[in-house]
Amino acid sequence: MAVAMSSTCPGLYCGRILVNGSVEGECGVCPRGERANIQKVCERCTESPELYDWLYLGFMAMLPLVLHWFFIEWYSGKKSSSALLQHVTAMMECGISAVVTLLVTEPVGILSIHSCRVQMLSDWYTMLYNPSPDYINTLHCTQEAVYPLYTIVLIYYAFCLVLMMLLRPLLVKKIACGLGKSDRFKSIYAALYFFPILTVLQAVGGGLLYYAFPYIILVLSLVTLAVYMSASEIQSFKNLVTKKKRLVVLFSHWLLHAYGIISISRLDKLEQDLPLLALVPGPALFYIATARFTEPSRILSEGGNGH
Repeated sequence: MAVAMSSTCPGLYCGRILVNGSVEGECGVCPRGERANIQKVCERCTESPELYDWLYLGFMAMLPLVLHWFFIEWYSGKKSSSALLQHVTAMMECGISAVVTLLVTEPVGILSIHSCRVQMLSDWYTMLYNPSPDYINTLHCTQEAVYPLYTIVLIYYAFCLVLMMLLRPLLVKKIACGLGKSDRFKSIYAALYFFPILTVLQAVGGGLLYYAFPYIILVLSLVTLAVYMSASEIQSFKNLVTKKKRLVVLFSHWLLHAYGIISISRLDKLEQDLPLLALVPGPALFYIATARFTEPSRILSEGGNGH
């Protein structure tokens, strides 16, 4: 009888609380870590995240690290020996933040999380689906239906920011002697800009990113690899292997290619999906094979001779 009554709850996310096996209270928002089931009863989320959920969290965790590395490289200068140590420190900051975030999330003290399964895009934007049964009064049932995928990213960014402010200024002050006083802390200032941007991005576009991130990874990794190889004037394998840094950049992009392919395929069928990873070196090989034919100076000279 209780379940029959609870089925009258309006909206997608409103439910009644289950206490000692019986449904109690009026329809409303479910407590944190719970979500309304088909019978409109608030049910505890005890499932483990799927592979795709972990890949999404990995993508959101990579964003600040990649941005840290980019701005450290951008502002450190070619002769600065401090860049490598700053790169390692940024990786440590993000790694420690990720571990601490997992430890403070339910179940506390364990490197795993319980989550509610994402069923549709509206799960990320429950505030837009508060029902009005009588078309006058609104029943507020805003909750984290994708618990904890929405808030865990924000918590992670907060830990990253705190650790950066504790560790990086002291490190930079000691080791970045080759840079001017105004240039030393520019990578930190950049982080103070991009962390709020990432936070707003997750708060507003988290649901869209959840479904689009595999394609974002593939497109951005392809574009940045092409831009890097063009800026470095890499037109042959010999140019590529002359510097270790170029190989590091290449392999990093290959890892991102593979990450994007795995995220799209979700490895549902290993025998069909794993061969797709053979496509990872394709863009770099294609670029090297065709770079000599698209050299701007050659095109310009040929155009000038044509006149």
